[in-house]
Amino acid sequence: MSGSNPPVSAASGATPGAAAVSGSWDLVIATPVGRQRVVLELRDDAGALTGAAVGDAERVPLVDVRLTGDRLTWSQSITKPMRLHLTFDVTVRGDTLQGTSKAGRLPRSKVSGTRRT
Repeated sequence: MSGSNPPVSAASGATPGAAAVSGSWDLVIATPVGRQRVVLELRDDAGALTGAAVGDAERVPLVDVRLTGDRLTWSQSITKPMRLHLTFDVTVRGDTLQGTSKAGRLPRSKVSGTRRT
């Protein structure tokens, strides 16, 4: 299904803006300790992306959220289940996203998600 979704765009041929990815996204991160489910909340704040990641254990702010073309990147720090600084690099296509997250020296983890709202 993800192959049939067109890239995110504000208008035909235009670079997508913050509004194109704003909303809630259900993410699944395939980590070495099992699948982690997180809700990613993205907001368009006067053209700049801001947001938070919400899991079972905590809510953390997103840092340095950037959308370049269909590539979305951000960082976040968590304390549960262990203290880690994570970086994310995903490609947004319509109402789906796929990519990776990286936590320090640990191997990259696959990330997938679908838009909730």
